[in-house]
Amino acid sequence: MSTVSAREPSITWRTPAVIVLCGCLCAVLTFGLRSSLGFFLTPISQEHGWGRDVFAFAIALQNLLWGLGQPFAGAIADRFGTVRVLSAGSVLYALGLIGMSYSTTPGMLNLTAGVLLGFGLAGASFTIVIASFGKLVPERWRSLSFGAGTAAGSFGQFLFSPLSVYLNDAIGWHTTLIVFGFAVLLIVPLSMALATRKGEAAAARAALAPQSLKHALREAFSHRSYVLLTLGYFTCGFQLAFITTHMPAYLADRGISAQVGGWTIAVIGLFNIIGSLYSGWLGGRMPKRYILAVIYFMRALAIFAFISFPVTPVTSLIFGASMGLLWLSTVPPTSALVQIMFGTRWLAMLVGFSFFSHQVGGFLGVWLGGLVFERTGSYDAVWWLSILFGVLSALINLPIVEQPVHRAVPAPA
Repeated sequence: MSTVSAREPSITWRTPAVIVLCGCLCAVLTFGLRSSLGFFLTPISQEHGWGRDVFAFAIALQNLLWGLGQPFAGAIADRFGTVRVLSAGSVLYALGLIGMSYSTTPGMLNLTAGVLLGFGLAGASFTIVIASFGKLVPERWRSLSFGAGTAAGSFGQFLFSPLSVYLNDAIGWHTTLIVFGFAVLLIVPLSMALATRKGEAAAARAALAPQSLKHALREAFSHRSYVLLTLGYFTCGFQLAFITTHMPAYLADRGISAQVGGWTIAVIGLFNIIGSLYSGWLGGRMPKRYILAVIYFMRALAIFAFISFPVTPVTSLIFGASMGLLWLSTVPPTSALVQIMFGTRWLAMLVGFSFFSHQVGGFLGVWLGGLVFERTGSYDAVWWLSILFGVLSALINLPIVEQPVHRAVPAPA
């Protein structure tokens, strides 16, 4: 009997289907609620007399700290188990959402929407969930489960975007944030299905030789393909964070109703369910670097087409559908490439470092959106940057080598 089996009796209820279902519900809550924050930009700014750059900086700070905290949250999950990280993250997330409703100064908003939500997302995000899938589910489930976890986050976006608009009108944005804060605490019981113990599951399934955290980091950042993958991920964060935060206001500036803005973000989430599942399925059948290159290039084309024609409710929804197919479909091939290169022992941490690049892009996308609008009265410059970064990331991903890193076999003791 293995050491893992001796310590941890078989828990029959934690079948692969149950693990994936509970992980997906966690992703619905974390990403869905996060995606709805753009609908609070206008009411919060109007009530306090702030420019859009104030709210934008708080959300930009959130993206940066989410990315900064993600590798550490991943390392803790890899070493001490997933449940503690998801539970602590959800508590910080809840405190951040509830605290937003009482934030009356830019400093308080930075603390709640920026710091608390940023670190809360690092602990409770779908990145931790997807990494746990890599440790807990059989290999034949992995690629599809990565897609399912990503698609679940998109369903949360589809669910919470129109719900945010409705609740803001019905009960006010203050109460809506409080309701959302309590809802995110459901992650605590759901996380029990994703329990791992100090990296044992990963080591047992991958049959890896022991590897220290320091060696894992040195190995990853000296690996050319990992560096290219991480650099390309910057664009994903830049585009997604900018659109999620500023799209409702961008449409409102052109006379499009808040309801259409809500449904545009919701349509992105709906179609991303298709895109993420298809990306996860396709990842097991063709080179993942080609999938990523096509996604980034098609995003650049979709943005170019959107800003080249007059903005109407129809074109907004068409843009939402096209971007939705490409939205988080980068996550399954990116996570799978990290697993292929380095295995599962430090998967959550290494995916977390790639995600930090994603969130640096998110920080700049949100912050520049608010800053450029306040200085010029237009988002045009940021749209064109999104197009440029999309083309560059498509090119960056093409040279990636999809092979495990070469490791010397340790001599017997």
